[in-house]
Formats: sequence, C-alpha cells, structure tokens
Amino acid sequence: MNSPTRPQLVGSFGMVAASDWLAAAAGMAMLEQGGNAFDAAVATGLVLQVVEPHLNGPGGEVPIILYDSREKEVVVVDGQGPAPRRATIEGFRALDVDVIPGTGLLAANVPGAFGAWMLMLQRYGRLPLRQVMEPVIHYAGHGVPMLPAVHLAISTCVPRFAEQWPSSGEVFLSNGRAPEAGRRFSNPQLAATYEMVLAAGESAGGAREQQIEAARRAFYEGPVAEAIERFLSSAELWDETGSPHAGFLRGDDLAGWRASFERPLAIDYHGVRVHKTGPWGQGPVFLQQLRLLDGYDLASLSPDSADFVHLVVECAKLAFADREAYYGDPRFVEVPVEDLLSPAYAAERRRLVGDRASMEIRPGSPGGREPRLPSRALRDRTAALDGAAGLPPDPLGKDTCHLDVVDREGNMVSATPSGAWLHGSPVVPGIGFPLSTRSQMFWLEEGLASSLGPGRRPRTTLTPTLALRDGRPWLACGTPGGDQQDQWSLTFFLRHLHHQLDLQSGIEAPAFHSTHFHSSFYPRAAGLGQLHMEGRFPAPVVAELRRRGHDVRLHPDWSLGRLCAVEKGADGQLRAGADPRQGQAYAAGR
Repeated sequence: MNSPTRPQLVGSFGMVAASDWLAAAAGMAMLEQGGNAFDAAVATGLVLQVVEPHLNGPGGEVPIILYDSREKEVVVVDGQGPAPRRATIEGFRALDVDVIPGTGLLAANVPGAFGAWMLMLQRYGRLPLRQVMEPVIHYAGHGVPMLPAVHLAISTCVPRFAEQWPSSGEVFLSNGRAPEAGRRFSNPQLAATYEMVLAAGESAGGAREQQIEAARRAFYEGPVAEAIERFLSSAELWDETGSPHAGFLRGDDLAGWRASFERPLAIDYHGVRVHKTGPWGQGPVFLQQLRLLDGYDLASLSPDSADFVHLVVECAKLAFADREAYYGDPRFVEVPVEDLLSPAYAAERRRLVGDRASMEIRPGSPGGREPRLPSRALRDRTAALDGAAGLPPDPLGKDTCHLDVVDREGNMVSATPSGAWLHGSPVVPGIGFPLSTRSQMFWLEEGLASSLGPGRRPRTTLTPTLALRDGRPWLACGTPGGDQQDQWSLTFFLRHLHHQLDLQSGIEAPAFHSTHFHSSFYPRAAGLGQLHMEGRFPAPVVAELRRRGHDVRLHPDWSLGRLCAVEKGADGQLRAGADPRQGQAYAAGR
C-alpha cells in the first residue's frame, strides 16, 4: 500500500468527516460553539443539502446510527420515509408501468431527512435551533462555490429543466444554462423555506425541544407540506418511462409520518461489536459478510491480494443474494434476521465459497425457509447459467453523501443522507427542493420481501456503520455509492481492523466491488459475475482474478468510493479521515 495523500487527523476535542468541506466545517463550528456531536451532525447534514444538491436534499432521507455517552447505548434514527398511502402495485399496473422509474413523481415517498435530523437534535442535542440552522440558511441564501460535479449534473439536465421541469430550471439554471463550476451558487427559495421553518419554531416559544417540534410541524403539516400537496395533486411531468405521470404522494402522507428511534442490529467480530440498521436497509449485509469472513484468516492475506479480493467478493455475493430474497420492511414482512446473522447459517453458506468465481445468484434457506427472488432475477440467473452476461449497471449511478462525528465526551454519529437529487425529481415550486425517488427500490411484484405497499419503507441502500470496542465507542464510517456502500465500507473496515491501516490509509487503499446482483435503482440491471476494480491493483492480481473466472472491469485509479471515518482510540485520542477521491470530502478536527 502506498503512503496516503493526506494525513490522518488526530486530536482530543472533536472530529467531523463529511463528503464536502463546507459541511465538515459547519459541523466543527457547532463543536467550537459548545455543541456536541449531535448538534454538529445536524448542522453538517443540513449544509450538505446546499453544497451537494445532486446527491441529497430536504426532500430526501437519512438513516442515522448514534452512540449516546450519557446512556451508553447505540440507537438508530429511522429517517427513511415510506411509500405513499395511494401507491399500490395495482395503481402502477393501471399506468402500464412494471418497473418504478427513477425520475419524476411516481417514485416520490415521504421526505424523511428533516424529521430525522430534528428528532436527533431534539433528543440528544444541546444548542438552540437557530444556531444549528444558521449555516444552512446562510449558505442557501448567500451561496456556495459550484462544485464541478454539481455543474456536470445540472448540465446533463438542462433540456429537461428548460422543457419539462421548469420549477427546477428556476432554481438550478442561470440564463438557461448550468452555473459555471467555481462560481457562487445560491438557492434563495430553500433559504426562505428554512427561514420560515425556523420562524415557526421560534414563534412557539418555550424550551428548545418545543421549538424543534414546532419547526418539524411546519415542514410536515404546515406550509412545506401544503406546497407539496398543491404540486403533487395537479402536476403530470416527464419521467424515465418516456411519458408524463402524476405522483401518489400527498400532504396527509407527510402529516401521518414521524421519524423514530430503533434498536440496531449488531454482531461481535474479532473483539468489536458492529452496529447497523435493520433490514429495511441493506445494512445487515455488512454483518452477514462479517459472519462469512469470520471463517478465514484475513490478517494473513495481503489487503490487495487476489486471495483477499476473491474471498471478500464471493462472500458478498452470498450476502447480497440473501438481501434480494429476504430483506424488506419488518413492520410488514417477516425478515429472518436472527437466522441470517447466526454463526451456524454462516458456516453453512461458507461451504459455497470455492476457488472459482460464482456465476449464480444463490440465496440460502435460513431456518429452513424457501427463498423467493423477483421473477426478473430468476430470468437473469437462468441467462447467466446459459452463458449470457447480465447488463452492467448505469456507470454514473445514483450517489449520496456521508458524515461521521465524534466529540470529546465520546458521543458518536454516523449518517448517510441521500435522495431528492436535482436530476431525479422536479423542484416543488416555491420551496426550493425536489422530492425523493427512493420508491424505485420496490418491486412491482406481489409476495416479495421488498414488494411495493402503502406505508412500507423502501429497502434503502443507505447504510452507516458504528462499532464499539470493549463497550466503548470506537469507529463510525460510511460512504456514498448505492449498492456498493456495504462493500467499500466493509473493505475499509477489514483493512483497518486486520491489517492495522490507519483511517486515512484504509480510506485511500485501492477499492473494488461486485455487481453480482440486481441494482436497487432503475432500471434494476445486474452485472452478473462482474468485479469492478480500480486500476491501482497490481497487474498480476488482476490476471489471477480473471483466471479464477471473475469478469474484471477496471476503472480509473481513484474512482471507486468516497469514504469518511472517525475513531476514538483506546488512548482517548480522536482521529478522522476523508476520501481524496473527487476532491470534495474533508475532515476537520482538533
């Protein structure tokens, strides 16, 4: 492994790592002003909505995992909004739609991000609402430098904004063109929306908790929800089906939803306890992969060797096959998580890992259950066995953001905000942001764990990670990357734990992932047998993996992943690292 391009940050006061430097700085400012990790995470997350509007927004969602040093417990904040009450499989069939499009209004679900941030701030933060919201209001109103990636995202959407989504053009175009990279970009509509929400909170008077609740109501029951209701009840706009459609989301969907706290799923692995969200997200695949890999001596393998890559990828294929067969919203379907995460089940599944790359999608039978894959997956599996290659996923994909925070008290947060991408859905007129299209992750087929149903949470790919060592907070990490999140994060985690790479070195190490399963995003393509690797891997390693049957696809040297991580060591030192890939993610701390 080469020396890292940046130093690992080390200090004792606090650390913030985020997928944009302005967001990280906003979070660090909260710590400097007397706030804790929870205040810092909320400020960071809100600023990400302004600086990376192609990756997340107020209309999106965010799963959060936190460690509370007072109660000494790990908690999940469910910020994944559900499908609308009116969204049914029959309703889509009536529109002659068999795969939910990734753009437009049909895939809109309840915005969960704002409610989740407010719930964590209300319960665990200490700063006043105005102090935490000041950075996002400032940046939305006064502007931020237009990132090259944002410029590119807007540029690809210029015809759509000009001809089909004029409300998006009002916010994101300048004289009919994408604002130039590096120039100041502002979103006055969003600034006004958040000013209104803040004013509604402060007008309620009382304690900060009451003000935060009033702000939440202004979003979900007041003017924001009313604007969404007006737009969605009348608009019919273009989407990826090639036709205009109306959406199913309405104001009563927002009014009827609240973010909530949940217990995380967790397993012990080599002296640490790893926590993830429930199976309404893909987080348990991280834990399943650890269970499978626990049967191998990874520490004896070079972290960029063919043996290491092969074992990690083959175990990932098995875990993700179970994701396809069993994961869904446990409020509506039975998900056998206890069996899926059991050492005995992992030992049984581990026997399927051989010296050659598997070309099959092979879900198991936890507790004797019969797996059920979507009909499309079964067709593609048959094609793979007949020698036909699956379609590769969209090379650009759908991306997201990530942040991690730790403070000197030992509070820790890992969060992965996403959705409401500027290219995914039209801006709701007057409020400055589009809606999430996360409902594209449902299957329009009855009887599957992730079938569409009113009020169900889509099986999100968003998946923060938090781990304890000796019962104390140790590591928070995550990355953008859709289905790849629990592969890139896992590889970093393994290299950090087994090979003692520091945070920055582990983040910068050459990345790889498999696409041997159906993408969670429209058009739900699969890259069966494909192994995607950065070009920094040694040529003999690539050749050996191809000899073992992997369909290796090489990518530019610094192109896969955008990891962030923070750590509290046994010595009490706080550490942080952020990915140099794409030149946006930075850590701040002292």
